[in-house]
Amino acid sequence: MGSQRESATGKSGLQAATRRFPKRGSQIEALFERDENFRGLCDDLAAAEQALWATEHLPENNRMTRRLEYEELVAELADEINRVLDRANVLPMSRSPKH
Repeated sequence: MGSQRESATGKSGLQAATRRFPKRGSQIEALFERDENFRGLCDDLAAAEQALWATEHLPENNRMTRRLEYEELVAELADEINRVLDRANVLPMSRSPKH
């Protein structure tokens, strides 16, 4: 079993992805349960969002630079999550044997 911290991180990762893609909540939950790499992406998104929110407390001379960096990171992670969800939604078609 994971530690309480791991459990909290995972929950925030799931929440971050679901918040970003609310219409895909059930797909996110299913993929989150079975795919460790997807869980990692979701956890990274949650961490990047937290870092973005924390930029509000930075000194003014660093705030904008860090904010832009984290906004870009959040967008990239969200795009990657969206691509993974799209790929997971595609079912391969089987070909019938040639006669």
